[in-house]
Amino acid sequence: MSTKGRVLVAMSGGIDSSLAAVLLHEQGYEVVGMTMKTWDYASSGGSKKETGCCSLDSINDARHVAVNLGFPHYIVDIREEFGDYVIDHFTNEYLEGRTPNPCVLCNTHIKWDSLLRRADKLGCDFIATGHYANVREENGRYIVSKGIDHAKDQSYALWGVSQKSLSRTIFPLGKLHKSEIYEMATERGFMDLVNKSESYEICFIPDNDYRGFLRRRVPNLEQKVAGGDFIMEDGTVVGKHQGYPFYTIGQRKGLGITLGYPVFVTEIRKETNQVVLGTDKELARDGMWVGQLNMMKYETLTQPLETVTRIRYNDKQGTPAQIIQEGNRMQVLFHQPVYAIAPGQAAVFYEGDDVVGGGWIQSSFRQ
Repeated sequence: MSTKGRVLVAMSGGIDSSLAAVLLHEQGYEVVGMTMKTWDYASSGGSKKETGCCSLDSINDARHVAVNLGFPHYIVDIREEFGDYVIDHFTNEYLEGRTPNPCVLCNTHIKWDSLLRRADKLGCDFIATGHYANVREENGRYIVSKGIDHAKDQSYALWGVSQKSLSRTIFPLGKLHKSEIYEMATERGFMDLVNKSESYEICFIPDNDYRGFLRRRVPNLEQKVAGGDFIMEDGTVVGKHQGYPFYTIGQRKGLGITLGYPVFVTEIRKETNQVVLGTDKELARDGMWVGQLNMMKYETLTQPLETVTRIRYNDKQGTPAQIIQEGNRMQVLFHQPVYAIAPGQAAVFYEGDDVVGGGWIQSSFRQ
């Protein structure tokens, strides 16, 4: 029995989660590995070969690390709960004219809950993942902060993890750079992991074609939504679109319309089946409303707070903004215009490297 405790490690078969397990094993934890099968690619009807965290190869890669180091490894089938929650939400959000973020939803509502339930059954004190992030306790709160490797930082995807879950979470890679992970894997002889390509697609859309996925998922979708109007912000009709779920805020390419100057999707109106177009200036917003908050660093905000706010995962720098909490929603006032704010995406508020909290973007506005 380890004096450091027993830890359940989520192992996708990639280099990051594998090295997380390796490092914890070397640090003296009693490690148990677990790979969660979230999706069956054959069900998606896509054309791309099965790859990524749910493939047989990835499951075998995770098991190989466990066998090599002599700790147990389990495979858990969570396809039903994943599909019911994450995929149904993904589909419904597009049908509501919003742009979902399934990876954040999966982290906060599926993976952590699933891991903790299995950790309890297996007598594990902690759970661990290969995220590039850190967590600490301060003033009775568990706070996620950026990983030291800001280029790989994944704190944005963790804003929704509960305080209870964070109290038992370990991020072994938070104080390491990606280059160090490759060096460690090489030194330990895990060359298959070093040479393995990383997947950045949504796990249940391996061909990266979300429009094709929606068409396969929703019977007769095109017949239901095609033929609506492209309109300008003044209401002028400039063409017909293929269906509002097939467009996202900020989209410029693939509109199938030529006006002689660049235009972008600035708004999606589900109720009237209209897609609003505008110039880059018309795409800019000064503020937004964010709902379904999960506060992390502070239980609640009693006064305005200066933050840097990120509006999507690849918005690495974020934008300085003042946030004002009103119940379970946040008014965000940016100090400079922000482009392509998409309802349905996650907004995360930072104070330095610390995650103050986050929520789902409801709407944006100009002042």
